[in-house]
Amino acid sequence: MKIGVLSDTHIPYAARTLPQKVLDILATMDAIIHAGDYQARSVLEMLISLGDFYGVYGNMDPPEIRKMLPEKRVLNLEDFSIGVIHGWGSLNGLEERILASFDTEKLDAVVYGHSHTACNKKKDDFLLFNPGSPTDTRFAKFRSIGILTLEKTITGEIIRL
Repeated sequence: MKIGVLSDTHIPYAARTLPQKVLDILATMDAIIHAGDYQARSVLEMLISLGDFYGVYGNMDPPEIRKMLPEKRVLNLEDFSIGVIHGWGSLNGLEERILASFDTEKLDAVVYGHSHTACNKKKDDFLLFNPGSPTDTRFAKFRSIGILTLEKTITGEIIRL
């Protein structure tokens, strides 16, 4: 199974629309995860229309999006358990806060956003994954999305745009 992973799209503030390359990649995926900060309901609705979609809201999302999505969730896909959350607060200590928010769960991976900076760290059998932002480089050197591959193990790949 291949999952397209996005976060921090910030439309229409960082860009008017998602880049065509992002849409082309998402069209080939089995599912999509978005880790929050859509900012426009139209982005959320478009992603839902593409197929199996799993999202959470971010700190910059308006009330209408917050009513449609949870703050965090645990997905059970294939034989893997994946936590999804946006993140909050200072970038310092972000990963520790995110991991602590799932401290009662047995997870294979956590997908998060907020920092706009891609992260693909594997430790033992656990993956910490942030796809970065496809539209904004405020805190990052490049725009990006991610792909999770669920086979015998769960692996992540960052795609620079």
